[in-house]
Amino acid sequence: MTTAPVALLTVPEVMARLHYGRSKVYDLIRSKRLVSIKEGACRRIPESALQDYVRARLDEAA
Repeated sequence: MTTAPVALLTVPEVMARLHYGRSKVYDLIRSKRLVSIKEGACRRIPESALQDYVRARLDEAA
């Protein structure tokens, strides 16, 4: 049985998808509203975490 690989996004990729600036994305990470992982100098955001963030924002707006 194989599992699908987890898609990891860079901060610039998240910025482009959300149309947010760099500072806003890092603020979301710092406040734990957007989950990320860090390996050395590399920061990555799982695509599922981005989807969770968007879903939560939609729930707040409803």
